[in-house]
Amino acid sequence: MQADILQSVRFYGILDTGYVNPKNWETKCRALLKGGAGVVQLRAKKESHDERRKLLERILPLFDGGNVPLVINDDLELAVAYPGIGLHVGQEDVCPRDARDRIGSNVILGLSTHSQEQAKDAIAMTGVLDYFAVGPVFPTGTKPDYEAVGLKLIRQVRAMSPPIPFFCIGGIGLDNASEVREAGADGLVAVSAVLCADDTVAAVRAIA
Repeated sequence: MQADILQSVRFYGILDTGYVNPKNWETKCRALLKGGAGVVQLRAKKESHDERRKLLERILPLFDGGNVPLVINDDLELAVAYPGIGLHVGQEDVCPRDARDRIGSNVILGLSTHSQEQAKDAIAMTGVLDYFAVGPVFPTGTKPDYEAVGLKLIRQVRAMSPPIPFFCIGGIGLDNASEVREAGADGLVAVSAVLCADDTVAAVRAIA
């Protein structure tokens, strides 16, 4: 199963239209993969469903025959339409249990969490969820409406001994990656720090 791969993932890549020019879409995706991203998520928050579909189809060939899962952010219908593509949802998106019923049992499903209570709820959905994200750890322009949760929440989540991996996101870069890891994160997500880097491959490798 794809979910088995998650146990060894140390860097979770996000291909975000907020930071990647469409003309560089495939190039940046290749860089994430070459740098060592163990999962890649397509995130296109401001685009329409049809625009997301076109972006997805542009990078699908890069994942043929590979071991890196591709996940779509908050577009259940797109995940359903492309069997094998995983789904990541937020707290205000579709219910994870409903999403699992639609996408089936053999593709990855993840959930964003922003508090200890939400992390507990995610852990309780082990079997429905394959992983969850914790953040934003530090202030970030990617999630301007969310207050930074800090390293304390990571330690609290680690103390719960979650049976599924959790990935930490939000304001993470080379300067603070080690302290996030030491706090207990299973894996790291860095967005602008790698997508805006001149050498994305090197940036991913350094953080991972």
